[in-house]
Amino acid sequence: MSTDQRTPRTDSAADRGRTAPASRPMGTRQALREIRKGIVVMWWSFFDWLAVISWKALLLVSFLGLVLAAILNHPTPVFLLIVASFIIKVVARGKRRAELTANEATKRAETEQLERTVLEARMEALQAQIEPHFLFNTLASIDQLIQTDPPRASKMQQSLIRYLRSAMPQMREDRRPSLGQEVNLCGAFLELMSVRMEGRLQPVMSVPEGLKSAVFPSMMLQTLVENAIQHGLEPKAEGGRIAVSAEIVDGQLAVHVLDNGIGFMPKAEGGVDSPMSASG
Repeated sequence: MSTDQRTPRTDSAADRGRTAPASRPMGTRQALREIRKGIVVMWWSFFDWLAVISWKALLLVSFLGLVLAAILNHPTPVFLLIVASFIIKVVARGKRRAELTANEATKRAETEQLERTVLEARMEALQAQIEPHFLFNTLASIDQLIQTDPPRASKMQQSLIRYLRSAMPQMREDRRPSLGQEVNLCGAFLELMSVRMEGRLQPVMSVPEGLKSAVFPSMMLQTLVENAIQHGLEPKAEGGRIAVSAEIVDGQLAVHVLDNGIGFMPKAEGGVDSPMSASG
């Protein structure tokens, strides 16, 4: 019985003897792996240091290194290290410049995206304020015209229906509207305003079909048109002409709203041509 108890202890000692040599190579490999990682970290740290340090500072460090190497009587290895450092400096400088350019481009894109988001939020808020006011005024005009001029009231009602048909899809969609959608909405708005102004408004729409698919901020075009009518054409007794056009200028979409009304600074003879443009 005591023999059976001694046998397991003998086997476990033999097992320890067999496993001990296997653990040494594992420890050696782990140590070599750590050394390799340390060398890689030191190399990239040296690379980044060369990318950041100025040429003047590098020359000073190189001169001090040569002086120290001459004192220790080992100038050749230090000289080779300095030459290699200058070569790496040139390469690292290009890498650093590329990183800075990429970072600047990323920051610029983020800033433009933030500005675009803020502008869209402002336009949505403006849309929420303009539409009820515009709708109530139009309905009040229709109600008044029903009693005084039924045919004109019917025409205004049809224009309002067309405007709402153009506006409703944009309210339901979460994506940004296209220039074509804004042009259709603006066209319906101008048709409605022509009825309200009793023919004193002559709208002209000139937007190429190829540009209508471009993304365009919501309500920006209608806001420009409303300002042109309010400040340029409505105060003018005979009314006038308003033109909406679009073109590509220097690779960017440019949308123009032009009127021949009195403008913000009226002159004694006729009006001033007041261009208003928006790029998107």
